[in-house]
Amino acid sequence: MYHAHVYFDLSQESLATRLHHEITANRDDILRIYPLVMRKVGPHDKPMFEVHFNDNQQGFVNWLDQHRKGLSVLIHPNTGNDLQDHTDNAVWLGEELPVHVDTFR
Repeated sequence: MYHAHVYFDLSQESLATRLHHEITANRDDILRIYPLVMRKVGPHDKPMFEVHFNDNQQGFVNWLDQHRKGLSVLIHPNTGNDLQDHTDNAVWLGEELPVHVDTFR
């Protein structure tokens, strides 16, 4: 399974909300989509919402890259090694943002 963390500034809440709705309405290959989190949480440096999906066989990553409206997205596998998943195994769409890895220790 993979996680996609879609980051936004508070001033971009409506943009993030629209993308959240687009994913829900147009993608049947996601396992779960979580509500917008309007604060920094865990290792994340900005507000975000999270999407879980099995793989990219139906092109979700490419679709997300085309529809992310300039928002940064961290995509990583869920192997059980959070530090490695959020760093070495991570792929970014858009600007790479800080990940506070000290939360994994």
